[in-house]
Amino acid sequence: MFDARLRKLIDPPLNRIASLVVRSGVGANAITLAGAALVIPLFYALLAQNWLLALALLLANRVLDGLDGAVARLRGPTAWGGYLDSLCDYLFYIAVPLGFAFAAPANELSALILTASFMLTAVSFLALAAIMAGRDLGHGVKAFTYSSGLMEGGETIAFFVAMCLFPALFPQLALLFAALCGVTVLQRLWQARRLLG
Repeated sequence: MFDARLRKLIDPPLNRIASLVVRSGVGANAITLAGAALVIPLFYALLAQNWLLALALLLANRVLDGLDGAVARLRGPTAWGGYLDSLCDYLFYIAVPLGFAFAAPANELSALILTASFMLTAVSFLALAAIMAGRDLGHGVKAFTYSSGLMEGGETIAFFVAMCLFPALFPQLALLFAALCGVTVLQRLWQARRLLG
């Protein structure tokens, strides 16, 4: 929901860093894989209830996720890069609730519900992207057609940060997040009906 506005704030510094990275010869896919590699220690930091380390790894992962896109835009995006980025994003999205679930039995049910909501949100996003391939729905050049929703990247980061800062509230935050993901699925369902009907 806020991603388009957040991009105006985060894109300029990311683009400056990306221009330096491109000159160094590092590619977008290498950055994507470096971000994905942080998911393993992030999961174990959550499991060990080391919330500050988990928060630092979470934020580092998201910075690399933004940087890989900036580098790809400068070097020219590829279908493989878009696929790899999407797969690594979902690895991240699943690792966080799983880390909280394994950290405390009280988190298990809400983590399961949140993970299920992520699956529905992913299907609502990716199925429409596949059908609408090549069309721009107002988000600019991306590896695939991007549809908006109430819960997008910025909101996900905000919830995950809140979970690390207030881990005792994970069950409540996860259930609220899952409910808002449900609203997002309904939004995309309405959008798909309008575009495809």
